[in-house]
Amino acid sequence: MGGEPFVAAVDWGTSSFRLWLLSRDGAVLGEARSDEGMMKAMETGFAAVLERHLAELGAPEGLPAVACGMVGARQGWKEAAYIDTPASLDDAAARAVKVEHSRDMRILPGVAQRDPHWPDVMRGEETQLLGVIASGMRAGLVCMPGTHSKWVALEDGAVARFATFMTGETYAVLASHSILRLAIDEGQQVAADDPVFVRAVREAVDEPNLAIGRLFSIRSGPLLGLRDGAEGGARLSGLLIGLEIAGARARFGSGDTALVASGRLGTLYAAALDAVGARVQAIDADKAVRAGLLRAANTIWGDGT
Repeated sequence: MGGEPFVAAVDWGTSSFRLWLLSRDGAVLGEARSDEGMMKAMETGFAAVLERHLAELGAPEGLPAVACGMVGARQGWKEAAYIDTPASLDDAAARAVKVEHSRDMRILPGVAQRDPHWPDVMRGEETQLLGVIASGMRAGLVCMPGTHSKWVALEDGAVARFATFMTGETYAVLASHSILRLAIDEGQQVAADDPVFVRAVREAVDEPNLAIGRLFSIRSGPLLGLRDGAEGGARLSGLLIGLEIAGARARFGSGDTALVASGRLGTLYAAALDAVGARVQAIDADKAVRAGLLRAANTIWGDGT
């Protein structure tokens, strides 16, 4: 492990910036993180943000860089147009867009699903999926939790179809801006082993057509003294994640699932999937995006492996 930097790998989201200096074998030689995502970089300048972090890490002047995420959106540094499903992930790497810059800088494209019944887009997740296939998984169902969770059907190293579920954003809106806010403590952290959470997941998966009707009970249960007032966040989280799982099963079936996630959210989803009998292969999201960026760099500048 170790050695000289081979590439600067950047995961550049809407509100976050993460950069790693990677050796050819994938060792992390340096790391930078900040809140300078696309929204801030639009004002301060994408090149300035990148070069400041590279200078602070002592990166060589001619080191190439490859980035994924919202940096390639229309409002980003340079638009990297979507490629359409079925989308070969290695082909996505080969179609990275070159940016006019002092160093060789490439931005990976996102993926679009141009189905009138299921129009959808992803930008950034395709690089994590590239890391998933680099680990040896070329087919199967992948769950990628987040503010806008993605469920993806992989076939022979390609994104065959996918679906986005606005679970995280829905939770935030309902917990902060609806009547349910009166039953949810601000900043409440839901525990994966909370029986209220697990029970709510099962309720939503077993009877998804009734789950939205159960939401108001988060308010009415404590109001009538029938439920503990402290369980609101766990019940809301369980119902929404359960609805997501039920929707994904309706779309893709209920086979084994690779869970690409990190931290508390990954723990919650692992517990939810386990509660409904799914077999889960856990893949760390940070490692997946680094592996995907490294594989893309090898496609662009290396030996293509």
